[in-house]
Parts: sequence; C-alpha cells; structure tokens
Amino acid sequence: MKIKIIGIGSYIPNLEVKNTDFDKHVFLNEDGTPFGYPNEVVIKKFKGITGIENRRYAEPQYTASDLAFFAAQKAIANAGIDAETLDYIIFAHNFGDVKTGTHQTDILPSLATRVKNKLGIRNPKCVAYDILFGCPGWIEGVLQANAFIKSGMAKRVMVIGAETLSRVVDDHDRDSMIYSDGAGVSILEASSDESGLLSYESATYANDEANYLFFGKSYNPELDPDIKYIKMYGRKIYEFALSNVPLAMKSCLDQSGIGIDDVKKILIHQANEKMDEAIIERFYKLYDKTSPKDIMPMSIHDLGNSSVATVPTLYDLILQKKVEGHEINKGDVLIFASVGAGMNINAFVYRY
Repeated sequence: MKIKIIGIGSYIPNLEVKNTDFDKHVFLNEDGTPFGYPNEVVIKKFKGITGIENRRYAEPQYTASDLAFFAAQKAIANAGIDAETLDYIIFAHNFGDVKTGTHQTDILPSLATRVKNKLGIRNPKCVAYDILFGCPGWIEGVLQANAFIKSGMAKRVMVIGAETLSRVVDDHDRDSMIYSDGAGVSILEASSDESGLLSYESATYANDEANYLFFGKSYNPELDPDIKYIKMYGRKIYEFALSNVPLAMKSCLDQSGIGIDDVKKILIHQANEKMDEAIIERFYKLYDKTSPKDIMPMSIHDLGNSSVATVPTLYDLILQKKVEGHEINKGDVLIFASVGAGMNINAFVYRY
C-alpha cells in the first residue's frame, strides 16, 4: 500500500516586505556592537547569500492557526472531500499562535484543535494534534500520516505546516530578514494506482547539533533579556546540512529503487538559496552526476523562509503553474526534503 496527496492548499499572506524595508533597522553584532558598514551593504550581502528579495508577513489580525485554516479550506476544496471524513489533523509548527505585538506563544488548545474547530468538524474521532519538528515538520507529518494509513488507524489525514516567524524575530539581528509567514496544507489517503509515497528517511541529530537553532535574547543590550527570539548559528547549520542532507536523500532514493536520472523535481525546504543549491549539487555528486538546471524549483526569492510552510506551499504553487519554468506531470518522480531545528532531517520519494 502507498499513500498519496489528494488535496493541497496554501495561504500566502498579503503583506509584502522588501529587502529595502530593512534599510532603517539598527542591526547589531551578537555582542551588541554596531556593524562597521551601512545597511545597504548588509542587504546586498544578504541577497547574494540567501537569494531573498521579498518575504510575506501575516496580516496583523491573523495568527498561524488562521493561516492554516485558510489553507485547509483550499486543500479540502482541492481534494473534493467532506471534512468530516478526516481521521487525523496533524499540525506542524514551532511557535504556536503569536498575536501581533506580543511575545507569548499560545498553544492551548493545540493549533490542530483550533483548525478543526474553525472548519466546523463535529466528528470526535477526527483526532487533532500538533508536532514540533523544526522546519521539516510538514514532511514528518506526512510520514506519520503514512504510518497511520498503512496500519489501518486512518483512511484520510490532513497535514498542516504553518508559521508566523515574523513575530519571533529580533529586529537587531540581520538573520531576521530570512524569516517569513505562511501555511501549506495537504490531505492524504491510500493510493489506488502507482502514484504515492515510495520511500522515506528521517533523523534527529541531537548532540553538538541540538542547539544550532535556539531561543535567545536580543542583540540589543537595552532590551529585556528575558524576552527571547529565534536565533541560529548559520555557518554551523550550513555545514551540517551539506554534510547530512545529501546522504539522507541518497538513502531515500536508493530505497525507492528509482534511478537518479528519473527524478524530475526536488522540492527542498526554502531556507537559503546558496545552501539549497549546494545540497543539490552534492547530492548529484554522490552519483557522479551534475545536477540538471531545472531540477530545483524555488519560491524563497519572493516568499522568504516560512519554515514548515515552505515545502507544501511550493508544491501547491507548482501544481497551480505559478512557478515559472516548472511543472509536474502524471508519473513524475519527486523528492521532498527538509532540514531544520533539532537538528532534524527528512525526505521522501514520491510519484505524482
């Protein structure tokens, strides 16, 4: 038995924030000292490394569970199902609902429960719960859905990835320019044909790598040190990803029995353009191959890094033919992959 995605939907916030909107920010080093060059240089370097030009922030009146609800409605319509037939709702996020102007995370009740409530699902046997797995959370939710369906515990599962990272960033940290908001939702059930999930890999590296992404105080020493923001050791994450993600992808592909030349697209977490390009290059090098020019669609240039939402959103945009130069056709083999806080890595091979 295989499982497949029968419905997909995403919500991209309307509030667009350009790189030039950061020109008045007071960026500081970790020790609180100012940079020795103007923000124009900071922004230029940032664009060259990450590829990000714009990003989207959630509208002030919405939280992560609201964005997820909007995307879930689209996924249900795309699948053409009755929401009452869902057996599970799995919601991957990292920070819960963070209201505009606050710093407190709200996860009571769970965000999955909130989405179920907003959808008006009355069936008590539709079980709703959250998972915290860093940026690879949506993919991990898909792998859990795979286990539920194959075991007979479920027939149909909704997997959500949604986040509002813009509300947990330190405005004095230049890494704040990476993050964005959004939601992507998928609906999965058993496959009745050759399409579906073929193989997968998942791992957690929790020794030296555990705290590469963490919650820390602002770089501005004048701000309350007890208020925490998302922080990362970018160079360590880059080196970790290049060393481990290609190997996980190769293991996953080899398990599937599919040849590298038969892979049509790789949908990788939209974290950093240079890092993603390097991962793909190293992955193909493991097969003594050069990566094809059009193998990796990108959304990070205009949408930024919305964590768990990036991969399902990218998949939805391609199917809607909204990613120039990219399309997915019946029978195409795809690799979905991600890396993030934990440090977690996962991937799956999928036939559309």
